[in-house]
Amino acid sequence: MITEYEAALELQARRRARSRLIDFATYTYPGYTADPMHELIAAKLDAVAAGEITRLIISTPPQHGKSLLASVLFPAYWLGRRPNDPVILASYAADLAHSKSRESRAIVEGHEYRALFGNLGPREIIPVQTSIDSRAVNEWRLSNPHRGGMRAVGVGGGLTGFPGMLGIIDDPISSWRDAQSHTIRETAREWYRSVFRTRIWEGGAIVIIMTRWHRDDLAGWLLDTQAGQWELLRLPALAETQVQRDRNDAYLNQATGNPDPLGRAPGEPVAPRRFSRTALEGIRTDIGSLMWSSLYDGVPRAAEGNRIKRQWFSTFVDAVPSHATRIRYWDKADNTGDGAATAGVLLAQADGLTYVEDVQRGFWSAFERERIIRQTAELDAQRYGGVEAVTIWLEQEPGSGGKESADNTIRNLSGFVVHKERPTGDKDTRLEPFAAQLEAGNVRLKRGMWNADYIEEFVSIPNGVYRDQSDATAGAFNKFYTPDDSFYALDYTGLYER
Repeated sequence: MITEYEAALELQARRRARSRLIDFATYTYPGYTADPMHELIAAKLDAVAAGEITRLIISTPPQHGKSLLASVLFPAYWLGRRPNDPVILASYAADLAHSKSRESRAIVEGHEYRALFGNLGPREIIPVQTSIDSRAVNEWRLSNPHRGGMRAVGVGGGLTGFPGMLGIIDDPISSWRDAQSHTIRETAREWYRSVFRTRIWEGGAIVIIMTRWHRDDLAGWLLDTQAGQWELLRLPALAETQVQRDRNDAYLNQATGNPDPLGRAPGEPVAPRRFSRTALEGIRTDIGSLMWSSLYDGVPRAAEGNRIKRQWFSTFVDAVPSHATRIRYWDKADNTGDGAATAGVLLAQADGLTYVEDVQRGFWSAFERERIIRQTAELDAQRYGGVEAVTIWLEQEPGSGGKESADNTIRNLSGFVVHKERPTGDKDTRLEPFAAQLEAGNVRLKRGMWNADYIEEFVSIPNGVYRDQSDATAGAFNKFYTPDDSFYALDYTGLYER
């Protein structure tokens, strides 16, 4: 027989477990131990359950307990608090999703869960329990009158007839090898667009939990094309210095200046009960820097190519000579849906040296892109001495659509001197003159937050995903030596060619 004091402690524990995921985990899952990392993840998922966060990406190292918390415990907790809001759980393989579904169902059917949300809980709670008629691991539902339940599928699987208020995707790609395949990455994106996303109710939440394999994986694609819509919780295995974190966040298209989410000192492990610093440093030695950056830092970088070397980007400057000749070249992407970026690179030449002075880059809609191109032209004119101080070039894509897009941008730049061209030859050939000057030590980079992303794109050629910055750089550099072949001057009367 328990004492009154013990009964009071049990009541407090149940109240906490009904209101905080981390307490729910320790109450319903025997032997569960939490590091500060798990407490932080749980707090973010609490905000999802409360409707305060609707789009969340959690990036953590492998084997650190992210799936148990987010894909097994959280769905059960969600259904206890929101029994009328169904859950969709997806992973790269149906068997893996079914395994997590089975574990989550077992928690819902456990004695501890019944004490919180079932027929042992408070009398005002309508018992939350599985229906005896729907208990399959791929789809199980709660008993009446609740409408909630869980559907578990592999990425690529169907979801017809099962909507969700919460959608969880846990590791949509299975391996490094698969992640290097453009076809597999695009298949995952297309499934997300056409199947998964269409099953989420209005006001619903999406949580993606993954170890990063590739810059252009599902998480990277969403962070690039839906910037500002997703909250990213990135927890490196070993804490970074602030300089490292800013550099990595900039590369991931995230705001800089934010400290380590756990307040760790550089080098401290993210989950010391699971992996010590010594163990993690041993893993880093074994797997190498490229794999470590992707899997354990959450900053996937492409394997370096064999043409552009990182050490060639060795000279940085704080200022560029005012008397330099300047060209801004735009490599445009016409929409945000395919993950392509628009880049406008400003090159300057003076005294035999080439300066990469500024890069504007983003995954913008057509309207936003044109606004930014116009804004950039105006700022360039203010900085460098008028509308003729920076020559503007545009790449015209093939076909009538490419011509129309280029002409629209030219009209948008009324008042500026603008050129357009239809490039010939392959990308590598066009880049070669700039690459030769870079190798010879004749190129300088002006310091800026864009530096790291710019360098990464160059050193990843031809293995990287993007070529927008390098294409714009090649275009600008070659125009220093190419006669104007398509020149346009614009004033308030419109467009005329000469």
